[in-house]
Amino acid sequence: MLENAKRWVNPINTSNKAKKIRRSMMAGLAAFAVAILLFAQIVLSADEAKMPAQESLYARSAALIDGDTGRLLYGKEEDVILPMASTTKIMTCILVLEMMEPEEICTASAYAASQPQVHLGVQKGWSFRCEDLLYSLMLESHNDTAVILAEAAAGSVEGFATWMNKKAKEIGLSQTHFVTPNGLDNEAHYTTARELALLLRYCIRTSPKSKEFLKITRTAQYEFTDTTGAYSFSVYNHNAFLQMMDGALTGKTGFTGKAGYCYVGALERDGRLYIVSLLACGWPGNKSYKWADTKKLMNYGLSAYETKKLETPTVPKMSASVIDGVYDWTKQTKSQVKLICPDAPDKYQVLAKDGEKIEIQIRARKELASPVLEDEVCGEVSFWLSEVCLGTYPIYPEQAVDRRAFVWYIMRVLSLLL
Repeated sequence: MLENAKRWVNPINTSNKAKKIRRSMMAGLAAFAVAILLFAQIVLSADEAKMPAQESLYARSAALIDGDTGRLLYGKEEDVILPMASTTKIMTCILVLEMMEPEEICTASAYAASQPQVHLGVQKGWSFRCEDLLYSLMLESHNDTAVILAEAAAGSVEGFATWMNKKAKEIGLSQTHFVTPNGLDNEAHYTTARELALLLRYCIRTSPKSKEFLKITRTAQYEFTDTTGAYSFSVYNHNAFLQMMDGALTGKTGFTGKAGYCYVGALERDGRLYIVSLLACGWPGNKSYKWADTKKLMNYGLSAYETKKLETPTVPKMSASVIDGVYDWTKQTKSQVKLICPDAPDKYQVLAKDGEKIEIQIRARKELASPVLEDEVCGEVSFWLSEVCLGTYPIYPEQAVDRRAFVWYIMRVLSLLL
């Protein structure tokens, strides 16, 4: 009996030991797996923080900018002039939002109805609310819709193009020119990757209609009818980037045979706003190239740049001579006045990489005509981060300086005689 008992107990003890060994091995494997994952994340983060090689991008032209300042963070032939296809429609949308009311009625002309695909399929004489057509424009990129809106806003496509180019100049786009509201190929219709990104920055940051723009371009699906209610339409958002990354904010796709695939999009995360624009990013068969490039550039921006408080350089001591200004003749000094810049900040909170510094530029007059007033602007101090001006501040005289009058000369003579 005892031997049988021993034989029964031993297997149980062996099984318990095996379980302990297995648990120990599993714990070790789990720890090893976690370590591998952490290492992979560190390597991935380090790789993303490296500036992408230009040849690693599919796009011929690309730009990544800081959406708050407009500063270029990465560029690949970013100033090369190229066609922009339907990314044009971000200008059409923001301009119509600024020029028209949502409830205004827009009627299709024969020319609008003749526009090629992609189109809503309207017929001459059909009428719609302006706001409804904006969803058709931005979600489905309908070419006929763009013409209807342009004609409603400015009377003609040519007239609307004039407004588009005027707005481009206001924004500071010197290498962008519009001919059509829909972006169909035209030799005189072009932009650059840098300026396309700056245009989207205007749409979502500067325009008085930025909220409306974002509401439209972030909508997944929208339904509407013509003004008679006879025809109903459903439109769907084709900006796949909105589901690709946390913080994806807005964007617009484009394609023509000449332009290839184009894209401009924005991402906002942790208070940082990044905008990517891509031109000539592949042709049919390579539709996903634009998404690969967009994610690569966005990840680079997120990894390499952080919001930092950078100190500004100290404004140096400055002075200017004053022509015919009163001075202290007892000290035999020339008429001079100290110059100050009281509004210059000590720091800026900006998006920057490690090691980047703010630079200072000063333009100050060396000579002033008397009398000099305390609020007289004598120059300016500006602070720069690479090519972007962060702020400009006026330079003033530290005190007023009177003009020498006849009495001053009499007193000067008397002082010499006494």
